[in-house]
Amino acid sequence: MPSIRVVTDSSAHFVGTHHLPVTVVPNKITVGGRTYREGIDLSAEEALRLFAHQPYAPMIIPPTVSDYAEAYTRLIPSSSAIISIHASREMSTSWQNARAAAQQLRGHCPIEVIDSKSLTVSQGMLVRLALRAVEQYDTADEVVREVRGGAERLYSVFFVESMDYLMQNKIMEPSHSILGTMLGIKPVLTIEHGRLSPMEKVRTRMQAIERLVEFAVEFTEIEEAIIVQNKPFHTEQTRMLQDRLATEFPTRVFPYALYGPSFAALVGLDAIGLVVLERELDRIEDDF
Repeated sequence: MPSIRVVTDSSAHFVGTHHLPVTVVPNKITVGGRTYREGIDLSAEEALRLFAHQPYAPMIIPPTVSDYAEAYTRLIPSSSAIISIHASREMSTSWQNARAAAQQLRGHCPIEVIDSKSLTVSQGMLVRLALRAVEQYDTADEVVREVRGGAERLYSVFFVESMDYLMQNKIMEPSHSILGTMLGIKPVLTIEHGRLSPMEKVRTRMQAIERLVEFAVEFTEIEEAIIVQNKPFHTEQTRMLQDRLATEFPTRVFPYALYGPSFAALVGLDAIGLVVLERELDRIEDDF
């Protein structure tokens, strides 16, 4: 029986199992003179190890229009509709390419292309939200409404220790990067209007941890929250952050996830962050 299918690009990263009913169209990563398909030829852990030996930020090449057209064409015979969720259009051409592919196949199957306005784990959270909506609702319009609403409730903040990649990717001006290095201050970034932007600076890791905690306590209702880190194992920084968050949120667990190559190519190999999906207002009111 035809059903609603979910598609995304490999900028999305997930906590826990990767065996989800979603079609992931891979980005390509050029590093050390070779090009790999993210998540197919190169795992996140392998990619980060390769990046560590390169002086320059790797190049991330989003899926092409043809890549998306091929993926959609495979799904159309078994689909009543396709929901395609992509990395922020402000940081990737993935959304634009998917949209062009959907227009080429107009009339074969409804394809809704959605800008997640995010990257990495926050994009993955939105994909999971879409999958839950597919199970819950009967129509693609209802799923799309749920996903678009979720995109407006996603918030992220990241502490980055090295500014090399930020400068190469023009996320920070070279003068700010040089001054920050001289003064021993490091940036805290947020995703605002789909773009990574510096929001403030700190001097120590402990100050960074406190700023991430302050970010979390700004939310009165959290549907989901995930710590984003640069290692596949439990790091000391993540443990410290979890301990501090446990003081503020004694009944909530904050899992962690490795951020992927696409995000690492933007911010570098030594970031830690927190992604929050705020609870929907209507659902808060329904509880009373």
